[in-house]
Amino acid sequence: MEYRKILEHYFNGMSQRTIQVVVNSSRNTIREIVNRAKMRALSELTDEMTDQWLEEFLFPEKLPESKGYMTEDWEYVHKELGKKHMTLSLLHKEYCQKAEAQQSIPYAYRTYCRHYNQYAHKYKVTMPIKRKPGESMEVDWAGSTLKLIDRTTGEDIKVYVFVATLPYSQLNYCEGFLDMTSVNWLTGHIHAFNYFQGVTELLVPDNLRTGVTKSDYAEPLLNEAYRELADYYQTAIVPTRVRKAKDKASVEGAVGFISRQIIVALRNTQCFYLDELNQLIWQKLETLNNEAFQKKSGSRRSVFEEEEASYLTPVRQPKFQLTDWRVAKVALNYHIQIDRNYYSVPYEYVQCQVEVRITQNLIEVYMNQSRIASHKRIHLQVGQYSTLVDHMPDSHRHYAENTLENVKQWSHTIGPYTEGVIDLIIEQHVGSKR
Repeated sequence: MEYRKILEHYFNGMSQRTIQVVVNSSRNTIREIVNRAKMRALSELTDEMTDQWLEEFLFPEKLPESKGYMTEDWEYVHKELGKKHMTLSLLHKEYCQKAEAQQSIPYAYRTYCRHYNQYAHKYKVTMPIKRKPGESMEVDWAGSTLKLIDRTTGEDIKVYVFVATLPYSQLNYCEGFLDMTSVNWLTGHIHAFNYFQGVTELLVPDNLRTGVTKSDYAEPLLNEAYRELADYYQTAIVPTRVRKAKDKASVEGAVGFISRQIIVALRNTQCFYLDELNQLIWQKLETLNNEAFQKKSGSRRSVFEEEEASYLTPVRQPKFQLTDWRVAKVALNYHIQIDRNYYSVPYEYVQCQVEVRITQNLIEVYMNQSRIASHKRIHLQVGQYSTLVDHMPDSHRHYAENTLENVKQWSHTIGPYTEGVIDLIIEQHVGSKR
């Protein structure tokens, strides 16, 4: 019923017969509304007087409480639904118990759900029946790319955009990287945690090689470095099913939204440095996250701060140390090659496939989930060997430990003639070098 429109026309001097034609309502209805307005001395309208406000003001007998029904605090219901394992059915049972104690009439469950849906759709950005606040963070690489300009050749360099979104509040984070390697994938997650100032219970990635080594409906095999990151930040990884985009519909929508609002907007921007391009990306990101919704009050940022931020787990400190896992084969000289440098493992593992965990300053070698070697990582040099004596066969170790001093000590234990021969050989050897 268009209460406001009827009263506006009446206050402007239009006859009730003409109003009947304009709003397509019966004369009796229009007469009743006008009479109720006169009874309550209503002679002008203000901005707050919506149709709903006017109905409650002019016809209070239509309110639920006037019919004996117990009213519900829908804001309380909305917040309770954000809690883990909470359902609308349980809240309705509690509501019925309160109504019985107050000798009021409770809504039927179907009516209760309808009233809540009307409240949530009108006042809230999303309904938490499907998405719990702080429950998950969906992540993906955007299909569209940006570019940098090579200062030497003038050629374009592709920039891939990492996107993370919180499905409940729809708050987004994005960042550009020069490639889609595991290290950048993990870096994007860490920066997203810092941006949101918290960690969700679940991470929902696509079945990308940077996150999932082998796709499987029941138990996908996760990238080891990705699993380590999840363990460190005390969250769980739940990859989407193959070819099931609806499993992470929020980030799919965010990818399209960011592609339209950020990537396309920056397509003609000329940048030479990645940091410079990311600053432009983050400026537009802040604008989008703080932009008011078209059909609802608030913004992504306000919904996040008011309803979701408190459900996130604080970001663990210190920051997670990025790792890279590789598979290497132990050569016949019981060394593996990593970035053109060589690191030893126990000689018993010659010709075996081993897993290598690489951090900024450490190389760790694993076999059947057991660490068999550890080395300080060699930087700024190539072709260098890091060899531990304990990894050598006995013959190699004896040869390596066979110094001139050791030979002299050994000859002394044998006898004077042996000692004399050794001294002569050493003297000739040293003399030839001179």
